[in-house]
Amino acid sequence: MKKRLFAFVLLNMMLLPLGLSACAPAASTGETTAVTDKPENSVTAGSTAAVTTTAEPPKSEPEVSLEGKTIVWLGSSVTYGHANGGVSMAEYLERTAHCISAKYAVSGTTLVDNGDNSYISRMKKIPADQKCDYFICQLSTNDATQKKPLGKISDSFDIDSFDTSTVCGAIEYVIAYAKERFDCPVAFYTNPPYDSTEYRRMVSSMLKIKEKWGIEVLDLWNNEELAAMSREERDAFLKRNMADSIHPNALGYRRWLTPIFEEFIRKTIVK
Repeated sequence: MKKRLFAFVLLNMMLLPLGLSACAPAASTGETTAVTDKPENSVTAGSTAAVTTTAEPPKSEPEVSLEGKTIVWLGSSVTYGHANGGVSMAEYLERTAHCISAKYAVSGTTLVDNGDNSYISRMKKIPADQKCDYFICQLSTNDATQKKPLGKISDSFDIDSFDTSTVCGAIEYVIAYAKERFDCPVAFYTNPPYDSTEYRRMVSSMLKIKEKWGIEVLDLWNNEELAAMSREERDAFLKRNMADSIHPNALGYRRWLTPIFEEFIRKTIVK
């Protein structure tokens, strides 16, 4: 024992000048000692180690309430509710969404400014104190039926530059006026498809005007639900929901169009 102790001391004396030491192994206590004070999953600069995190589930967008909101409707017979006793989606929305519908609709009238009952003339007569949180205008079928000139989309945004004797000029005037007057989201809606080359051209121009002005369009003419049906299915669907080729019946307004309009307005009123 004395020989082993003497040899150990001698070895340490020889190694000390070199900055080394011969140490006996520490006795095990049966406990595990931490070798780092870094938190778990920490990553130092330049490290490629992955950090494990628990992702939160995506949050769904809260549903926009229309309760108490005032929607101003400008249109003709479809907006009025011609084949349903003057009741349209405007009134049904008041019941389902608890909003307020201010409806300025006269059957047989046109967008083209051709008299006291035109869209533009009536729009200018809307009372000064009319509240409006959302403005929606019908792309009138009467302009197509009466073969009003389609006109061209202007390069200007100046309200005084639009040719309101044409459909495109009248549409642009309505948009410019509504934006300036009400300072709220502006939208148009089209009719469901029917046999009219003139109205098809109006819808095509309407979609281009939408891009120019950054407004919204509820495009029932190109409705995906109808487009997915066969010709026979579509004809049967429209027969159930339409009083004629242009005007919805009570079922069409209540069960088909009202939910579509409600969803559309909820999505676009915040823009």
